[in-house]
Amino acid sequence: MADVIRSIILIVTTLFPIVNPVGTAAFFLSLTQFITPAERLILSRKIATNSFFLLLGSILVGTHVLSFFGISLAIVQVGGGLVVVITGWAMLKSDDDEDQQNRKEMERTASASVWERKAFYPLTLPITVGPGSIATAITLGANIPHSGGSALVFALLEAVIGSLVMALIVWVCLAFADRTAKLLGPTGMTVMTRLLAFLLMCIGLQILWNGVSALVHEF
Repeated sequence: MADVIRSIILIVTTLFPIVNPVGTAAFFLSLTQFITPAERLILSRKIATNSFFLLLGSILVGTHVLSFFGISLAIVQVGGGLVVVITGWAMLKSDDDEDQQNRKEMERTASASVWERKAFYPLTLPITVGPGSIATAITLGANIPHSGGSALVFALLEAVIGSLVMALIVWVCLAFADRTAKLLGPTGMTVMTRLLAFLLMCIGLQILWNGVSALVHEF
């Protein structure tokens, strides 16, 4: 049971800075500030549900898709690591004024009902669960044993619970985005986003290093 708990914690802690629900909450709030809290709650639940199935699907069947196309896990680690590093670097270098201008432009061209119809795209993919999250989830799923038995059952349980916990965190951050923004303030949200961006870069470098090491050992 201790191994199961450690694996669940690993899944959540690995995905959390990449999904970045705190940073996503600020973006989500700016897009939905003109709808009621009840409508925002419904929309956040849909996004969290979509995120759960997207992450779980990437963990469980991602490696099988790669196998079908003949792509090795090491290549996925290198590619996914690069995506994560680039994403983290972009978050670190992002201009707050430019981001705010882009968000205001999207607000002017979209109503509350339009965003509700777009709960999966773009609110879930790629705003909440982006390419980096999917690549990382596939990498995590590569450790799932293909043979039957208790090991497979525990691995599936870890994937389901880990994805569920991550989806619940997304729901909480989005559903109470207005309270989080008021609690942290503009400066606090910026600091939190930058810290998560740095951690995201470190995780991406670790994934990239694991992939490069595996490729070197193959030769």
